[in-house]
Amino acid sequence: MIKNTPHTFHIPVMGLAFSIDSPMKVAQYGISSVVSLSDDTLIEQMREYYSQVYQEPFTPITTKEEDYRARRITAYLNLADRIVKLQVEALKQEPFDSESRLTKYFLLLPDNTPLKAMYRKMLQTSNPELKKIMQDELRKAVVPGSIDVNIMTKLDKTNYDKDGNPLPSEYSDALAALRGFAKSTVHASVIFSAGMNMRLYSYLEQFPCFFPDKNGFLQKQVVIKVSDYRSAFVQGKILAKKGIWVSEFRIESGLNCGGHAFATDGYLLGPILEEFRQNRQAMQDELYTLFSSSLAAKGYVIPDKAPTMHITVQGGIGTADEHSFLLEHYGMDAAGWGTPFLLVPEATTVDAETMEKLARAKKEDLYLSPISPLGVPFNSLRGTSSEALTLARIEKGKPGSPCEKKHLVSNTDFTKEPICTASRKYQRNKLVELQGLGLTEAEYKTREAKVLEKECLCEGLANTALVKLGIARKAVASRPIAICPGPNLAYFSNIFKLQEMVDHIYGRVNVLNNTYRPHVFINELNMYVQYWKNKKAELQETMTDKQEKYLQSFWQNLQQGIAYYKELVPTLFKDQLEKRMQMLEELLEAEGQLQVANQKV
Repeated sequence: MIKNTPHTFHIPVMGLAFSIDSPMKVAQYGISSVVSLSDDTLIEQMREYYSQVYQEPFTPITTKEEDYRARRITAYLNLADRIVKLQVEALKQEPFDSESRLTKYFLLLPDNTPLKAMYRKMLQTSNPELKKIMQDELRKAVVPGSIDVNIMTKLDKTNYDKDGNPLPSEYSDALAALRGFAKSTVHASVIFSAGMNMRLYSYLEQFPCFFPDKNGFLQKQVVIKVSDYRSAFVQGKILAKKGIWVSEFRIESGLNCGGHAFATDGYLLGPILEEFRQNRQAMQDELYTLFSSSLAAKGYVIPDKAPTMHITVQGGIGTADEHSFLLEHYGMDAAGWGTPFLLVPEATTVDAETMEKLARAKKEDLYLSPISPLGVPFNSLRGTSSEALTLARIEKGKPGSPCEKKHLVSNTDFTKEPICTASRKYQRNKLVELQGLGLTEAEYKTREAKVLEKECLCEGLANTALVKLGIARKAVASRPIAICPGPNLAYFSNIFKLQEMVDHIYGRVNVLNNTYRPHVFINELNMYVQYWKNKKAELQETMTDKQEKYLQSFWQNLQQGIAYYKELVPTLFKDQLEKRMQMLEELLEAEGQLQVANQKV
């Protein structure tokens, strides 16, 4: 949990596999990371792999067993918890020499922390007895990073028994994942992303670990990923009324992020953070009032004061200056750094071939794609093996994927039970339907392309771990890999050591490539301008009054964001006149594009 860790950054969830075992890599250094709970098959495969590595007995939990999804998740998290504890205990026993992990722990720390100051003082101490006392104190101060988990709230399909009957709601994907986390030994956070799921939120009340104990301690914490202040406040109130405290609101840029991109209605990151800065205390006070009333009604001890409520931010951050500005100016408690860590083998799991593609990727190789079966824009890399397999299947006249895992099923156009729009079954049926509509060739081709562009992300986002760790039972060639970096990857063009990336975050080195990189606020603004222009062009022929109002509101929000940034520039670049002028020019350029596009009929 953030309050215990010495670092001011965390590694967010990435795909299914990319951060699946990050805690076993970085938690020993005090760095928190997030494991996706979407794919219990992958989780079980990783449990088997790490059981062998750490010589632990492994008993498979098969799909024929009752509640297998939740039990797999619990077993994997318990294993991760044991491994991290072992690592930390072993690390504490190491000497303070140049090659030890113990030394690395302290070298990675931010320079302005008391612990780093104490470490430096120890190094300068010549008295052997005093030095040993200080080293013992430093060893005691070592704390692991958190083994946090992510549940995409909307990935909550109903599951069925062997006779095809729907199982009770607590066996749905999201509820089973929550149960698996709740029953585990980790003292950590569950991060809910992708919107509200009232059934899931209500299910939290079944587990005492999410309520404060008699000392006010939360054994397990709730974190909500949000795109704006209103969303945070609404969800915070819903949960507070249930006696559930939101320990962190994790603000993520709508477009300047990896994976699925949930665009706001033109609200930009800077103004969103400003709203949090101005209203944070009022929100905390109101949530505490609701929280206390609910605890009283349920018979729980009410903490004397509101539990800690962290606010963090992530999405496209790329320099130490940006990192420190977000923390200092907006009062953020930490920042998430995701995409750059895809290039750090010590922190994430990416197979060698895909990592080379990431390291070589230019701006034009990174795009907001339509490949997700969920119908949400998805940040992707061109030229992946998953894309190649999708195209090869189309060429052979066999479009679509077999769909074995079924995590992204949502469509019932042709079936009673939902199926995935990337599946062979759906695409065949959809193409037959299109052929019977009497469309012109051009219309048919346009609509056909929209059907065929979907990729199987369940396999694509999980396979990299199987390939890299040698778990794949199939040939590597039949293990297509998809990857979902944010656009920020364009400015990082190497494979890095953990020390290098952490040093970059804290401003001790600079690992950016030579590509000109606008400020994170400008990068996001440009993405939103392009997104708005594309939406306008897409709706131009068939625009309804409602869509026109949406576009106009979006446009006005962008204009207000630009006005906010113009006022912020002197604060952002206090003694850097050249950077001020550059950012003002970029703001005027974006403003001009919006004005021109808005005049076009």
